Amino acid sequence: MMKERIILGIDPGTTIMGFGLIKIVGKKMEFVQMNELDLKKYSDHYLKLKLIFERTIELIDTHNPDEIAIEAPFFGKNVQSMLKLGRAQGVAMAAGLSREIPITEYLPKKIKMAITGSGNASKEQVAKMLQSLLGLKTLPKNLDSTDGLAAAVCHFYNSGRIEIGKNYTGWDAFVKQNESRVTKRTTKK
Repeated sequence: MMKERIILGIDPGTTIMGFGLIKIVGKKMEFVQMNELDLKKYSDHYLKLKLIFERTIELIDTHNPDEIAIEAPFFGKNVQSMLKLGRAQGVAMAAGLSREIPITEYLPKKIKMAITGSGNASKEQVAKMLQSLLGLKTLPKNLDSTDGLAAAVCHFYNSGRIEIGKNYTGWDAFVKQNESRVTKRTTKK
């Protein structure tokens, strides 16, 4: 009997969160779903974070993914945008960690490289390659969902390699692998 596993890919964002799911049967990849969470109509940043968390939990509870692949924030010049994107990624990761699902982060260039062979590929090139690889009949209007799907496909392609990115199996593993980022509380006497 062939082992099956589900990979949830997430492209975090506070305007649109894209996601895609693939099923792996043996060494073959099958498309399950892709969609997006549109957050443009909400002005409250904290409400957006809550909705990202809730949607991620809903996806986990519905599809029972074995692993989550998430696009790591890219480094830009706008610090406020980076902070918001990092928070969006953090709440999506927290949702997965709360269900004890292993999470792997991939840099955008690594995802593009895995899908198209070029780390500088456009969103459109990534989407077209996914359409070809997975036999998708149509592509969505916004390409955030294909970016989420690309993270899942990238993870499939990188499975079994020695170095696949940062991998967390729970809060303890996250803290252990990020000790330099964790601040220790001290009590004043």
